[in-house]
Amino acid sequence: MDFLVNLMGFSAAILTTIAFVPQVIKVLRTRSTRDVSSGMYALFTTGVALWFCYGVMIGSWPVIVANAVTLVLAGLVLVMKIRMDGWS
Repeated sequence: MDFLVNLMGFSAAILTTIAFVPQVIKVLRTRSTRDVSSGMYALFTTGVALWFCYGVMIGSWPVIVANAVTLVLAGLVLVMKIRMDGWS
């Protein structure tokens, strides 16, 4: 049963994490973050950081891994947004 629970957790983690890859690729290719919301990415990145901490606290590898990767991807977009367009 633990195997199925972890499989479901990792599957959900993979899908929700790779959802950010197209946005990161688009920002890197176009060097434009004009249509990206600073507020949304700031809130989301903070939430992902908290999920990561929660995963560490409960020792859940699917939560830890997914949120570590998502934190890097969302954080990259947020940093690029602030550097390119400021806080707008």
